[in-house]
Amino acid sequence: MQIGGGSDPLMSEINVTPFVDVMLVLLIIFMVAAPMMVQGVDVNLPKASSAPLKAEENHLVISIKKDGQVYINDQVIDIGFLTEKLQKILENIESRDLYLRADKDIPYGVVVSVMAKVKAAGVTSLGMITLPEENM
Repeated sequence: MQIGGGSDPLMSEINVTPFVDVMLVLLIIFMVAAPMMVQGVDVNLPKASSAPLKAEENHLVISIKKDGQVYINDQVIDIGFLTEKLQKILENIESRDLYLRADKDIPYGVVVSVMAKVKAAGVTSLGMITLPEENM
């Protein structure tokens, strides 16, 4: 029993062309959007061999870029006001732990100066963020 009297059987295959088109468009969108999802300040970290620390959700990170700019998490801060700003921030949180990310190419004196200001603000524990060393 056929409708229309034609000799062609009904086609029962799925047309995947629209599906492939949609998937390619989504792939391109995610490839473009993925680099924008990177968090934090872009810092060229030094490498060191040590055990990884357990990550905490609400921790402060001080970042020092190659040009000497200092950031608290993602906010630029003048190095002269770093101690005062950290004291205000630490009044509102329990943890006195802080992590330092410093570009490997900045002078050692800048890192020491920032560390001194951080300790003067009342930070009890200062961790350094580095990249793992590659085994050769």
